[in-house]
Amino acid sequence: MDNRVLKVENLSIKFPGRNGLITVVDQVSLSVNAGKSLVIAGESGSGKSMICQALLGIVPGAGQVSGTQIDWRGKNLLGLDEAGWKSVRGSEIAMIFQDPTAALNPLITIGTQIIDVIRTHKRCSRSEAKDRAIKSLELAGFTEPKLQLGRYSSQLSGGMRQRVAIALALSCEPALIIADEATSNLDVSIQANIVTLLHELKEKLGLALIFVTHDLGLAAEIGGDLLVMYAGNMVEYGPVQSVLDNPSHPYTNGLLQSAPSLNSTRDNPLQPIPGQAPKPGTLGASAPFFARCPVAVDGVCDRKRPGWTDVNLQHQVACHRFELDKHGAKQ
Repeated sequence: MDNRVLKVENLSIKFPGRNGLITVVDQVSLSVNAGKSLVIAGESGSGKSMICQALLGIVPGAGQVSGTQIDWRGKNLLGLDEAGWKSVRGSEIAMIFQDPTAALNPLITIGTQIIDVIRTHKRCSRSEAKDRAIKSLELAGFTEPKLQLGRYSSQLSGGMRQRVAIALALSCEPALIIADEATSNLDVSIQANIVTLLHELKEKLGLALIFVTHDLGLAAEIGGDLLVMYAGNMVEYGPVQSVLDNPSHPYTNGLLQSAPSLNSTRDNPLQPIPGQAPKPGTLGASAPFFARCPVAVDGVCDRKRPGWTDVNLQHQVACHRFELDKHGAKQ
């Protein structure tokens, strides 16, 4: 039985520039099932957050979103007007933002903020909304949820503020939660607690989860599927463990090599990816990672974009080098 709640096909996002439209997300396709996770990973500027904004209809300014479809439980979200997006945003798809301090209003109590969100999306009395708010705070890990209703965000620690942000996302019982770098501003121990909480909520409530990060170590903890993005392009996609055990794109391998580990020493230092990610609109016809790739094939990678090649039945990579090596191995 297909329990897929979201299927995105050929999503592109463009912004007007001096010389025409600039592509910041190029032909991205993904899906996520109820009760499952999708991790979107990549450096800053790779298009991760822009994809999430497109899924909520909040792409800023003059951004133009196009594609085959954003199928949300049988309904195509592409082309929705603002009224249509309001019926989905918050109540069916909710987001946990990177900075809970910025996401919460410091002048309004926690209880008022959650109750207002609930009453915006649900037809219920204030008393019913208050009960829902207490329940969402309890789900978010507060042992005394009623006490939080009268507090302000400034009275809470960073980890507690992020739990409030999670409670806000849960308050209208969405089917999908998008966590956009939701643990990047937290210390390691609090980060682990939040990841564990998201796991528990996903399993307990049957939520679909999209988790955005630049940290492949966190991707391993989240599990599910992993989409690796580079300069607005998909470069590798498959089950998290398959991608991490057998990274088949040089960029994915570079991310892993540049991550701190217990094996990092003076004699075995981190290996950062050389160079800088290209500015949007400057890729041309080459493979996206060509300029920084240590194994690029001249005359191939500099001339055309790679297609998708199967690593295994569920794991694909967009890399000329992998395709050439795989083809050569078969000969």
